[in-house]
Amino acid sequence: MERVPTININDYRQGKLSAESIAALDKACRDHGFFLLSGHGLDDLMAQMWQQAEGFFEEPQALKQSVRRSEKNPMGYYDRELTKQKRDLKEVFDFKAGGHQSTRSHVQTQWPDDRPEFKQVLSDYFVACTQLAEDTISMVYANLGLSLDNVASDFGSIHTSSMRLNHYPIDDLLTAADRLEVNPLGDMALHHHTDPGSITLLAQDNTGGLQALSKSEGWINIPPKANTFVVNLGDCLQVQTNDHYVAAVHRVVPMSDKNRYSTPFFFQPRFDAVIKPLNKDQVGKPLYREFSWRDYIKGRVTDNYADLGEDDIQISRYKMATT
Repeated sequence: MERVPTININDYRQGKLSAESIAALDKACRDHGFFLLSGHGLDDLMAQMWQQAEGFFEEPQALKQSVRRSEKNPMGYYDRELTKQKRDLKEVFDFKAGGHQSTRSHVQTQWPDDRPEFKQVLSDYFVACTQLAEDTISMVYANLGLSLDNVASDFGSIHTSSMRLNHYPIDDLLTAADRLEVNPLGDMALHHHTDPGSITLLAQDNTGGLQALSKSEGWINIPPKANTFVVNLGDCLQVQTNDHYVAAVHRVVPMSDKNRYSTPFFFQPRFDAVIKPLNKDQVGKPLYREFSWRDYIKGRVTDNYADLGEDDIQISRYKMATT
């Protein structure tokens, strides 16, 4: 059985997912929280997305800085993000689309004025990934016998999902003067962390560099595989499954030979969602006390911009003492 199995989402949609695939999915979700997704039907749209993403990052710095994001509006370009109080070696463009904008009126995607195709392609891609994410999380819920009603109640039509274009260069993009004003780079291109939401759908190029922390084997590679998405479980899903499934601890090692591009879609609940273990008949006595998604994501996002002198908020804060 593969450490990182490939699951055909179309087989699930048609009710034809094999017993072998169900077992492989369950094992991966319990050990490291990663699997690959095939049969999604988005190959052509994904190819268009890659063309737009690489074209954007090749633009002059002045254009990218014109859509620079801020703590007040976290949608746009950024080149000095922190993870675990260390600066990542990457530049990003964060966006929302498809009617799933934030309930906060001031949080709107800052699109480059002279790249209309960029906005259109990425908006179409966002909408397609939303549907794929709904099907994927339904498959994960079904694997544990959890009610699919939770998908509608936790996400609905105004969820807080977002998408990001990532570019991992070989060398630091900041000038020597800029480096004096920010945290120094660490030893990783992206430092180890979990994603705060429910699941992440990641498109990655063929460069490699993504690693996951396995309970049984330590750090393992998540190999690129053509025409698949990488799926990793997030904090909310670990809480909802009451630790039966784990939020994927992952990192990206530094690039040495070529640049790396990836595009994660972060499938996240409604602002007013309450995160807690689901049906105790399926997942057992609750190990976590409930918490507000609004408060949790606020704590995680704030730490991206400044070194607060402590680790960002984690689900361990809500873990109940066991007797």
